[in-house]
Amino acid sequence: MSPSLLAFTAALLAPQSADPLVSASWLAEHLNDPRVVVVQVDGRREPYAEGHIPGARFVALSEITVDGGPGVELPPAEELERTLRRLGISDDSHVVIYSAVSPLAAARLWMSLDVLGHADHASLLNGGLVAWRAQGGPVTTSVPVAEEGTLTHRTRAPFLVTADWIHQRLDDPNVLLIDARPDNEYTGADGGMGGRAHPGHIPGAYQVYWEKLVQSDNRSQLLPLDALRREFEAAGAAPGKAVVAYCMVGMRASLTYLVGRMLGYDMKFYDGSWHDWGTRDLPYVTGTARR
Repeated sequence: MSPSLLAFTAALLAPQSADPLVSASWLAEHLNDPRVVVVQVDGRREPYAEGHIPGARFVALSEITVDGGPGVELPPAEELERTLRRLGISDDSHVVIYSAVSPLAAARLWMSLDVLGHADHASLLNGGLVAWRAQGGPVTTSVPVAEEGTLTHRTRAPFLVTADWIHQRLDDPNVLLIDARPDNEYTGADGGMGGRAHPGHIPGAYQVYWEKLVQSDNRSQLLPLDALRREFEAAGAAPGKAVVAYCMVGMRASLTYLVGRMLGYDMKFYDGSWHDWGTRDLPYVTGTARR
């Protein structure tokens, strides 16, 4: 059998889910499948060291982001690939992602996998570690040894957009901007990142604060699909429109992006977000009015 046919067959055999979410019960059933790679992503290693899902590998948020100034948050694709291979992720893996602290870190890793063309083989653990523990799932402090993966970059339709791309389309009715930030940032009451940027939001942007997409008692648990769709439709999302997610530095917008992809919208991602837009000579709006 040719290498390409082997890879295709392996991909077909890999455990799949219908959307970017899996439940704790699904993971319990598939935890020992060698093609399932569980990854915990957090800003610090301490939560992982205190107890994690058996077999879960740890990756620090700093390993999948870079602090290179406005508009630079994703590391180069080659660096992302090396990091993910180190975790044991291969082309036929089904990656299950969770965070012990915030669903935003997990969504950020899912979006990073989408950059490499692998998000269709990756899922968030809906409810995260809280849901896993609630159903009686075991935790351990044992650190697994992962063999190097064979992940390769797959071609994917580009979805990352820049400030210039958005600026040229501010009056385009087929482009919808969704701002994932809270009231004080959206309106500019925060002074624009504490005086480090212009205050407010991109003209025309709808505010859908990311916490409106999750359960109030467990922020790692997304709302039901119909409730999520209502939030997006209320902001103007519709078939045929490009929906651009942004926030301050691209963390909160990662969850917006994932949810929009799950709902089937043509999602775009502005990684630079307000940290980029608000520090450039570009139009902005303060207050609650969109424009």
